[in-house]
Amino acid sequence: MANPVSQVLLTDARLQTPKEDVDLMAGALVDFWGVVRRMEDGREIDGIDYEANGAMAKHQMKIISDAAAENFRLNQVLLHHRIGFVRAGEASLFLRVSAQHRAAAFEASKWIVDELKKKVPIWKRPRFKMAAQRYASHSEAATAI
Repeated sequence: MANPVSQVLLTDARLQTPKEDVDLMAGALVDFWGVVRRMEDGREIDGIDYEANGAMAKHQMKIISDAAAENFRLNQVLLHHRIGFVRAGEASLFLRVSAQHRAAAFEASKWIVDELKKKVPIWKRPRFKMAAQRYASHSEAATAI
C-alpha cells in the first residue's frame, strides 16, 4: 500500500514547517500544530516526555496517512511527531493535509489526529513543575504573627 503522497516522520528534533513547493492542484492546505500546554491535569508542567515504539509507531502513522489520502482523496499528507522531551509551548505534532477542497482537508485533519491518538504507540509523561518550597527563617517566622 505504498502511497507517495503521504510522508511520516518520528523524530527527537524540533519540528519545523516543511519547505515544499505549493501544490497547484490543491485548493486547500491545512497545517495543524499540536503544542504542549502549560497545564496538565490542573498542574503546571515544564513539558512532556514522549516515548514510542519507533518501528510500530511509524508503521501505524503510515497506515493512517495512506488511508486518509485514499478515503478523503488527498493530494498530500505530512504527519510528523516528536519524541523525547518537548517543552511547554513547543510542538509535538505537525500535520499538513492538502486536497482539492477545504471540506476534505479539514475532515481529514481531524480524522488523522483522532486515529493517531487511538492507534499509534506513542506515550506521554508530563514533567510537573515542583512547587518552590520556601521555609521561613527564624526572624521571618517571629515577625509573621
